[in-house]
Amino acid sequence: MWFRQLSFYRLSAENRTDPADLADALEKRPFQPCSGLDWFSEGWVPPAAHLPVPAHSVRGSTMIALRREDKVLPAVVIRDFLDARIAEIEDKEARKVGRKEKLALKEQITDDLLPRAFTRSSRLTAYLDNERGWLMVDTGTASRAEALISALREALPPFPAALPRTTLAPHTAMTDWVAAGEAPPGFELDAECELKDPTENGAVIRVSRMDLTSDEIRQHLASGKQVTRVGLIWQERIRFVLTDTLQLKRLQFLDVLQEEASQAGDDRETLFEATLLLMSEALGELVEQLVEALGGLSGEQAAAEPAPVPKSAEPAGKPAIAGDDTVPWD
Repeated sequence: MWFRQLSFYRLSAENRTDPADLADALEKRPFQPCSGLDWFSEGWVPPAAHLPVPAHSVRGSTMIALRREDKVLPAVVIRDFLDARIAEIEDKEARKVGRKEKLALKEQITDDLLPRAFTRSSRLTAYLDNERGWLMVDTGTASRAEALISALREALPPFPAALPRTTLAPHTAMTDWVAAGEAPPGFELDAECELKDPTENGAVIRVSRMDLTSDEIRQHLASGKQVTRVGLIWQERIRFVLTDTLQLKRLQFLDVLQEEASQAGDDRETLFEATLLLMSEALGELVEQLVEALGGLSGEQAAAEPAPVPKSAEPAGKPAIAGDDTVPWD
């Protein structure tokens, strides 16, 4: 269950999610397999096989999981059936099939084939960190994260998502870090980055397994290229690649965290609890230090910075994320 990617969104301080309310809302929208003429279906499922409900909380963090099922009906299959049907009509009736009739035949064939189509299933996990005020989604794809947020909006309206807005643009800060040859406190530069010429159709340079303080990298920076991705290591506990859209790609939880989780116990229930606790604590600290390294949150998000919540306190209220979906430094 260790996250492999991370997209994170801001939660407002005044509207925290009560875990019981969240579980009740998600239970009303369970996953149901695709049926009939549906192209896809999605709904909430327990985040682990041993759990009875679709929301599970451990010390202020509530994990959820959205399952999606898509019908797989390749266009080439539809075309083959359509060509055969057209040939049959033209042979029997000695006439050409017009464009409108072809479209109608295609729709009919699609409807006939859809109930028999194969299905492809996927699952997306996330957790709400009510103490720190973040929604953490295990994906590096914006569209998948937005799909989960849309499903949360339907279950618990309103649920407006806000991408974090930082004082410093990520690409500006990353360029400064690589130029200085030093990451901010708590982080260290890894051995990969992406540099891009900001002009239209500018060159993109990707380097891997390379010293980022080398003369070659400095020459690219001197020519005006900006760092759009950089590999970082946080406190020797998590390795990742930071992007200019504030996503964390290729998350790797290093041995120290893996060992801590494994020492909690051998059964799946205990291991799940320990992993969720360690992962949420580590990612929460990482994200807060990363935002601080980028100058902190800006605008309304800075004003709505949540006050610390005691470990024993239970957050209350309905969920919401203040702000809009825009990132000012894009």
